[in-house]
Amino acid sequence: MDNDSSAVIVRELRAAVAVAAPGARLPSTRALVQRHRVSPLTVQQALRVLAGEGLIESRPGAGTFVRARRPAKAADFGWQTAALRAPQVRARPMSTAVRSAGDDVVAWHSGYPARELLPERLVRAALTRATRADPGLLRPPVAGLPELQAWFARELADATPAGLTPPLPGDVIVLPGSQSGLSSIFRALVSRDRPLVVESPTYWGAMRAAAQVGVDLVPVPSGPAGPDPDELARAFAESGARVFYAQPNFANPTGAQWAPDVADRVLDVVREHGAFLVEDDWAHDFGIDAAARPLAAHDDAGHVVYLRSLTKSVAPGLRVAAVVARGPARERILAERAADAVYVSGLLQAAALDVVTQPGWTTHLRGLRHQLRERRDLLLSSLREHVPQADVEHVPAGGLNLWARLPGETDVGRLAGECERRGLLLGPGDEWFPAEPSAPYVRLNFSGPDPAGFPRGAAILADALVAALAG
Repeated sequence: MDNDSSAVIVRELRAAVAVAAPGARLPSTRALVQRHRVSPLTVQQALRVLAGEGLIESRPGAGTFVRARRPAKAADFGWQTAALRAPQVRARPMSTAVRSAGDDVVAWHSGYPARELLPERLVRAALTRATRADPGLLRPPVAGLPELQAWFARELADATPAGLTPPLPGDVIVLPGSQSGLSSIFRALVSRDRPLVVESPTYWGAMRAAAQVGVDLVPVPSGPAGPDPDELARAFAESGARVFYAQPNFANPTGAQWAPDVADRVLDVVREHGAFLVEDDWAHDFGIDAAARPLAAHDDAGHVVYLRSLTKSVAPGLRVAAVVARGPARERILAERAADAVYVSGLLQAAALDVVTQPGWTTHLRGLRHQLRERRDLLLSSLREHVPQADVEHVPAGGLNLWARLPGETDVGRLAGECERRGLLLGPGDEWFPAEPSAPYVRLNFSGPDPAGFPRGAAILADALVAALAG
């Protein structure tokens, strides 16, 4: 807090440093303790803040002194232009979804759930226990902690129908988040002379990962029930691609979940073309009116490479995910991961495993389902009341987002700018299309903070839409 004892000391010393000469000695810790009637720990905390700002420096045995200020000058990095030359790959810009927002802003842009939707108590307890255990100190295996590998494998095995061979723990590779996993998967599976087939619209991070790897994209239109299998077959045949990236469950940004018959036909197309389907099950824990149905559970021949993330559902600070792959594909992905990062932090793996194996995890997911339903329905009703022009063509049965279509003449970029000036952040739909947008869309995250502000956000959107259309 700004007015606590440590903050008072920081303000006093910062003012003193501003007018002191470089090298001037500050009052001793004992003097500050007596002056402010606080503990030495409080004084030390204040001194660490100032040292972190580069204002003071501590000299062992001598005291604390004002740090010399170096004159600021403009650095010349022009030489790097010649050394770097033109970039080999033009990466897509970062998405609006990763921007931070102030407390006074209605935040519908984020890709993450609000803090109150996280199992914070479970995570804190798990981190405490993990710091006392061996995984926090020792180097874990490259493919991950065996116990965590077993958990990921068992979860997918529980969904595997009778007659199919479930995955084994050895098929699992633990990842430091699914985003880095996508880059490794694309490098391992997509040949240099072949493109990657993706749904349109699709996750912006997958498009960014593909761009960084230098892979061209072949978009296939996808609706509320999933992609058209015939269009997918044509994309494979015409492009020569052998990898299809998709989100069959609660897709980002649309929230779509593939119909069972579409899923079966897509698997048939993938098998017929001797291809891989990279299944991104990022929203597995965010079912509302339906549960996730992993396609990987219906494939035991290695066609489906399954990506499962815990980052959003457990805690963004615990970036833990896994890829389940079989056969040589698994070895290639593991080799890519080992070259990129030798292993994932054992402490984070142990903490994530602790959370998902506690009885409270199941209880948390049940409560989360109800909270997401309330937020989704509140945002829907707010849009219907204030912005009837925003057409939510599909009410998602899970996930974190609504995908709203706007009037055809809407300039989405201009609209987003108008909304931000009025205190609303949202996701321009253009960011989720691998080619030209099929229509003007916006992505609205209903899992963000302060759902009580949803009606205000909808009113801002309505006013900004009028202004954008008038311009």
